[in-house]
Amino acid sequence: MTKDRVSPEANKDKVVIFDTTLRDGEQSPGATMTHDEKVEIAEMLDEMGVDIIEAGFPIASEGDFEAVSEIARRARNSVICGLARANFKDIDRCFEAVKHAARPRIHTFIGTSPLHRAIPNLTMDEMADKIHETVTHARNLCDNVQWSPMDATRTEWDYLARVVEIAIKAGATTINIPDTVGYTAPRESADLIRRLIAEVPGADAVIFATHCHNDLGMATANALAAVEGGARQIECTINGLGERAGNTALEEVVMALKVRGDIMPYTTGIETTKLMAISRRVASVSGFPVQFNKAIVGKNAFAHESGIHQDGMLKNAETFEIMRPEDVGLSETNLVMGKHSGRAALRSKLGELGYELADNQLADVFVRFKALADRKKEIYDDDLIALMQDEERSGEDRIKVEYLRVVCGTEGPQEASLRLVIDGESVSADATGDGPVDAAFNAVKALVSHSARLQLYQVSAVTEGTDAQATVTVRMEEDGRIVSGQSADTDTVVASVRAYVNALNRLVMRRQKSGSDAREIRYTDAAG
Repeated sequence: MTKDRVSPEANKDKVVIFDTTLRDGEQSPGATMTHDEKVEIAEMLDEMGVDIIEAGFPIASEGDFEAVSEIARRARNSVICGLARANFKDIDRCFEAVKHAARPRIHTFIGTSPLHRAIPNLTMDEMADKIHETVTHARNLCDNVQWSPMDATRTEWDYLARVVEIAIKAGATTINIPDTVGYTAPRESADLIRRLIAEVPGADAVIFATHCHNDLGMATANALAAVEGGARQIECTINGLGERAGNTALEEVVMALKVRGDIMPYTTGIETTKLMAISRRVASVSGFPVQFNKAIVGKNAFAHESGIHQDGMLKNAETFEIMRPEDVGLSETNLVMGKHSGRAALRSKLGELGYELADNQLADVFVRFKALADRKKEIYDDDLIALMQDEERSGEDRIKVEYLRVVCGTEGPQEASLRLVIDGESVSADATGDGPVDAAFNAVKALVSHSARLQLYQVSAVTEGTDAQATVTVRMEEDGRIVSGQSADTDTVVASVRAYVNALNRLVMRRQKSGSDAREIRYTDAAG
């Protein structure tokens, strides 16, 4: 028995957290992260206590391979896992990436439902042979092997039991049961795991995992039900990020287990006070804002507006709160800052919000804070978070907004004068459009050649009041590449242009890699 192969009986109170934000989460259209962003998120997951990080799909692209390799080298505590389809080429490439980790894992899979078997046109027996061969190959490379029958919840019971037994005999140490299309319900989820453990030979010697999608809004419920059925690993993502309706949200299952330990007596080892910080960072780098009413990490998760709720909260917080804001890393106070606030106060407040800055970083942020304070009478926590996210997004951008002036009103056309700095050189353009945002975007197009189509333009207020910052999100597509951009400013047009430019920077970066980071294959492609 290896150090990572633990009998469920020996560790029955521990639920292993397997985070796939960097693999399944990144498959959301437009959620592609840079190499440095992936490494940063992985380090945050490691520090937070995530047991296993699925760092990517190494065969998918050179960019994925390099990111998984770098994450593997840097990991301190977490097992680092890579995904591989059921073929030797995928598995070999996966191991080449994860072997740098102190604790590597290969995760190989094949679609077992009738619909998925039809894709490679394999008979049941042919697929069974393929599972035995590929899992054996993976185990010969790595002691820690996870195997998944994709679309397990729509696979015939007899065949599912058969292939799970084959994978166990071939050396798989974890058996993951994916609800790939979010089809199942909690009762079914629990029963399926329970039956597999009870009836499949050798099932008592491996760990069963659950991987749920949220197409019917039941991912968290299905994952927790699977734990009741005997699963001891939950696969999840930060903010529930993922394609279609997303995956089981890490923060939801972790806090559910923590709050309802009376009926679910399991531990995770996750440092929950770090949840808000990583939620915000993932939202920033992915370009997918967290909905206000999202459980645990949404802006309104701990807000109480009705008179009855507010009165109850003042008398006893437990009347309407089942967990404390500080449990998930939210500051207990929302002290107002302003233009007279100094560096020490700013550093302290940012520390409460989960941002630890070096002196040079603080100096840069302080300049932007003062500029914001000159435009806003009062600066709240959400303003500072938006400021920090803007700072993080700008990074090493090749294209930066230097000057913008718009003319708008009841009579058109509206006009925009724009000056950008591109690779250190200042360039200018004037343009007109149907409204100030359209005019400004046309000015950007005149300076940065591209054929990207704007798929999404979204504006939301950060705080209340006429001087509130606006957060703008854009999503663009060019030749199959989908990129997102975000920015915040008290001027909505300025925020719009900066978000547009932020997306273009991501697009330019991906172009320059000459396809090296483009998805050459997807994990859903038929295994060859």
